[in-house]
Amino acid sequence: MIRITVLLAEDHMVVRQGLRAILSAEGDIEVVAEASNGRDAVALTRKLRPNVVVMDIAMPLLNGMEASRQILKTLPSTKILMLSAHSDDEYIDRVKAIGVAGYLVKQSSAEFLSKAIREVQKGNLVYSPAISKRLQNGSSNASRQTGDLISRKASRLTSREVELVQLVAEGKANKQIAVDLDISIKTVEKHRQAVMQKLDIHDTAGLTRYAIAAGIIENHVQVTII
Repeated sequence: MIRITVLLAEDHMVVRQGLRAILSAEGDIEVVAEASNGRDAVALTRKLRPNVVVMDIAMPLLNGMEASRQILKTLPSTKILMLSAHSDDEYIDRVKAIGVAGYLVKQSSAEFLSKAIREVQKGNLVYSPAISKRLQNGSSNASRQTGDLISRKASRLTSREVELVQLVAEGKANKQIAVDLDISIKTVEKHRQAVMQKLDIHDTAGLTRYAIAAGIIENHVQVTII
């Protein structure tokens, strides 16, 4: 029997353990590693080269979208199955643009998750049933136009700048950002200024709103917008 190797990227340990237990019960699926943040997910995927990465879209240090973008840039044959609590059209459009193999809402059944892993490994695209139905009917033009505009802005940012935007939106001070990114505070300030110029945003509140709109952080994350 050919086994499908899987890496689980999920920041909540209880959820991660539950996913491992579900998948370990399947004879043809092997969980080879777990990651609790986006950076570790990228590093472990590059090291272990699993067949499939099950990626939570809301990850600390590096969100699931950016982690997926970095993985697919160096390992384009990797199949990424995105998990999210949200099924908004904007999120779907953005992950499709990245090139992930599937998008499941977290309410999906254990049976559907296992089936989805097998399908993406075969080269098929998989979405939760409600999302699949919407895609067949076509997303709204307004949603697509908004998503395209945000995607064009996001494409101007480097991976490091996306990391910085996420940390700013999560409420981190420059000193903590410097520690998290292993750079100087002066470099943080330079990156921050460069990001604001690229996005034509002039304050922290604007960066936070952009991060939510662009899916860099999910809108249920506790942040303060002034």
